[in-house]
Amino acid sequence: MPAWERDGAVLVFVQPAGKFGTRYSTLGFNDNAALDDGDLWATGFAVTKVTPAVRKKMVELITKATG
Repeated sequence: MPAWERDGAVLVFVQPAGKFGTRYSTLGFNDNAALDDGDLWATGFAVTKVTPAVRKKMVELITKATG
């Protein structure tokens, strides 16, 4: 499974739908990802299809998470 890490700690991970027998893949973020946005923010996103717009959003989130 793809993942991104910093200083040996996983920040971002992908859970493929096919591997887990689920309806959608998940792009997830651990608590050490820099996504803080007030008192409430998403740490996981359902991905049903990777379109150019989805890919752009994923890159933005991963860039923000990795600081």
